Amino acid sequence: MARQALETEQKALEINLDDKVYGTFAEIGAGQEVARHFFTVGAAAGTIAKTMSAYDKVYSDKIYGVEASGRYVCESRLYKMLDHEYDLMMNRLQDERPDTNFFVFADTISALNYSRTILGDGWLGIRFQLHPDGETNDLMLHVKMLDNDTQLQAQAIGILGVNLVYGCYHYNHDLETLLESLLDNLHGRVKVDMVRLKGPDFTDIDNRWLCLLLVKHKLTDVTIFDSNGQGIHASEFLYKKDVLIVRGSFRPSTLVNEDMIKTSYKQFRNEKEVDPRRTFLLTEITMDNLCAEGHLDEKDFMDRAELLCAMGQNVIISNCDKYSKLITYFSDFKVKHLGLVVGVRQLLKIINEKYYNNLDGHLLSAFGDLFNRHVQMYVYPSLQEGSAELMTAKNLPIPDGIKFLFQHLLDNGQIKDVEGFEEEILHIYSKQVLEMLRSDEEGWDKMVPEKVAELIRDKCLFGYPYKQMEFEY
Repeated sequence: MARQALETEQKALEINLDDKVYGTFAEIGAGQEVARHFFTVGAAAGTIAKTMSAYDKVYSDKIYGVEASGRYVCESRLYKMLDHEYDLMMNRLQDERPDTNFFVFADTISALNYSRTILGDGWLGIRFQLHPDGETNDLMLHVKMLDNDTQLQAQAIGILGVNLVYGCYHYNHDLETLLESLLDNLHGRVKVDMVRLKGPDFTDIDNRWLCLLLVKHKLTDVTIFDSNGQGIHASEFLYKKDVLIVRGSFRPSTLVNEDMIKTSYKQFRNEKEVDPRRTFLLTEITMDNLCAEGHLDEKDFMDRAELLCAMGQNVIISNCDKYSKLITYFSDFKVKHLGLVVGVRQLLKIINEKYYNNLDGHLLSAFGDLFNRHVQMYVYPSLQEGSAELMTAKNLPIPDGIKFLFQHLLDNGQIKDVEGFEEEILHIYSKQVLEMLRSDEEGWDKMVPEKVAELIRDKCLFGYPYKQMEFEY
């Protein structure tokens, strides 16, 4: 049965009428609309202990401390706001209201500016209790605003903030519904591209799954989690850096995947225009790949994520089957050089699609979206089907009508073959390894990294047969 989305005013009023919920609103910058909803619907005295907005930077620094980065719209600022306001509220009200579930909602937002150099984004978070005598939980979001008007962006943040507070107290038993509800009355106006939830009431929740839900339910096209399985946002660690992205199925991660990551990253770091001290590596799984069998298998995704994290990888989940969409996302963070690592067969598919879909005269434009001066594509080789001959970028069977343009991309170094790869492992394919491990066929564990084999066995990943321990009596 489909959930009926409630109006923003109804959500705010329900919170106001709940005498067990009480808290503070602290909003910086353009995000000063959330508390207003709770005031205007009435009965706000039942919910609001205090509202504040330290709009002046000096005042903000005096209250929350100075940011080492000099930025105010950032994750660390949000945590400082939550820490300060929650401690203050508990010191003043804990003994006065022993049966209350306290919360602090905070946001720090930068809206569209006059010159359009800032397009609008920010951080929202809530620290909340679900039991009066319980410890707190934190739910953090990063949002990108899509409205082309400052007032509309502020309005959208107001709605999103109400959805967040309401969701934490009404949908905490169903986190998928909670995340879906963030877009109530907001579809097409914001992207929520990072989520992180932690706290004693959610110890069984895996944040990698929450990241998947953001893309699954179209709250964003791109989200990232780190090797510890925690949601992270590109604005916090990729700004003006050189970034390499390795796309794959990783089902499971094989020796070929490991070699592709290692050799391409080494080559990328050695490029003369790349600063090796400011490089970052990301692995990417697309929704198109996750749904290749016709549906999204969340357990299958979690198995892939488990292995990638064990290999120390930071992971992108994206709805960007077209690379141009991924490039556009990272352009917001002024990435200096973006490297994309693909298998040679995938490159051939890309070239053919762009060629045959743009025979109407838009060929140069189609390739320009992908191969701009900041982007390089690194091509990992494959064995020719039915032979031991290598297929590389230099010997691909390119359609005649595009050979000149393709050669130009090779000559300019925008398409490069990966160097230093291990040719003796190129016979390994993930699909074959998957079939072998599911039947526990001898030899599959020699085709994957040792740590990967151990995890697959220990946790019975990807359908590896569970074997009950035998005891001697």
